[in-house]
Amino acid sequence: MGTFEVPLDGERAQLDAFVEEYRSAVEATLDGLTEEQARRRLVPSATTLLGLLKHVTWMQRIWFEECVGGTPRRELGLVQTPDESFRLADEDTVASVTAAHREACATARTVVAELPLDAVVTGHRTGPRTLRWVYLQVLRELAHHCGHADILREQVRAG
Repeated sequence: MGTFEVPLDGERAQLDAFVEEYRSAVEATLDGLTEEQARRRLVPSATTLLGLLKHVTWMQRIWFEECVGGTPRRELGLVQTPDESFRLADEDTVASVTAAHREACATARTVVAELPLDAVVTGHRTGPRTLRWVYLQVLRELAHHCGHADILREQVRAG
């Protein structure tokens, strides 16, 4: 369900629609690109289109599996810092990173399914917060990185 289909729905439906729209948008920035294009570095940092999808996968696992679900990132097998989450391994491909993103999204949906937005979650190392706050943080990150991805895709396609 798209964001323009839920303007009068409840807050949860609206948040879910926005998060889902940005999840899809960040994946779509890889559509039609070669593996080389997806990995191409156009800025001094490690940011690439494929790296952005890998990072937002990591980010969602941090907020939903660690913060909401209560499993520490070490147990989840996640790297410790945001910078590390952009780094691509030789075996990372558009297909494998996209599959990992979709799996993380499915897990996130399951983790939050029965929780109200006012639920206080305590799994994050910086302290408790509400599920609503987690949704807003994830939405902010997704929107932020979709903007980066749009610009990088434009550069890749022009080059």
